[in-house]
Amino acid sequence: MYQFRNDYSFGAHPKVLEAILSTNLEGLPGYGGDSYCVRATRLIRELCQSPQADVQFFIGGTSTNFTAIAAFLRPWEGVICAASGHINGHEAGAVEATGHKIIPLPAGTDGKITAGMVEAALPPFEHTHTVRPRLVYISDATETGGIYTKQELEALSRCCREHDLFLFLDGARLGCALTAQGNDLTLPDLARLTDAFYIGGTKNGALMGEALVIVNPALQTDFFRIKKQRGGVLAKGWLLGAQFEALLTDGLYFQLARHANEMAQKLQQGLKKKGVSFFYESPTNQIFPIVPDRVLPELNKICAYEVWGPADLPGRTIIRFVASFATKPSDVDGLLEHFPLK
Repeated sequence: MYQFRNDYSFGAHPKVLEAILSTNLEGLPGYGGDSYCVRATRLIRELCQSPQADVQFFIGGTSTNFTAIAAFLRPWEGVICAASGHINGHEAGAVEATGHKIIPLPAGTDGKITAGMVEAALPPFEHTHTVRPRLVYISDATETGGIYTKQELEALSRCCREHDLFLFLDGARLGCALTAQGNDLTLPDLARLTDAFYIGGTKNGALMGEALVIVNPALQTDFFRIKKQRGGVLAKGWLLGAQFEALLTDGLYFQLARHANEMAQKLQQGLKKKGVSFFYESPTNQIFPIVPDRVLPELNKICAYEVWGPADLPGRTIIRFVASFATKPSDVDGLLEHFPLK
């Protein structure tokens, strides 16, 4: 069966596994105080050109998101995000469970929100009986594989600073965003334009792990304490540090992301040639074909994928294919050859 369900259906890149294995009997300090976390932190600071950034390693994206938001906000403050944003629909109310209201904005099929949308959302919350919007959450790539341009991120950053809002970027698929065709953002741009962002490993060759980069010094104080309080501190922290050191050495992280994008784009172009239409033509490793419901039983026999939702016409469904570091060209060729069209 062809595996296109998600980008975390496979374990880890061999170099990452080798890095983990090399630590096995070394005997290291716990809680991130080891040499691997220190070196990975140094690498991230260098790549981001942000020597004062605080780097915190987490196991997964949800814990990164709700811990960061809980740490950054006061009890009466809320989060602006796209209605399709991961924190709004796919984290079981984790952010709300920390006591912070999510203010969802309707985004387009690309999943992005704009500075203008944020500006327009603020006036209803000027009364002291309402929650105060204090943080804007975005993701790059978005839930539907959209990517932000430098101009868009600069406008959002400017808007946030003018209105005393923090800008937090979810980077679960950051590698695929930064290596996508049409991208003009870099890690130093993110460090310059956001208050915090993270470099996702789980969906790009790591066994697990996300690296949160807190750029704003005002948000760094006592962060480790709340991370510990929220269950985000891994005692054997070197297991995360070793993975990020391996991924970020010699450009491996970006090589894996670029490969995932290339496989997804090959599949997208091949399906277009077969007459398949798309909900949104993503430039990243996620693609969203619209298919007749009648082909789904046959597709289920040959391929693992996700149903995204109903399409604009009865009898059609949006599905999601996701490529990963482990996707082979033969997987794409095989799916295209056997893809049911009738």
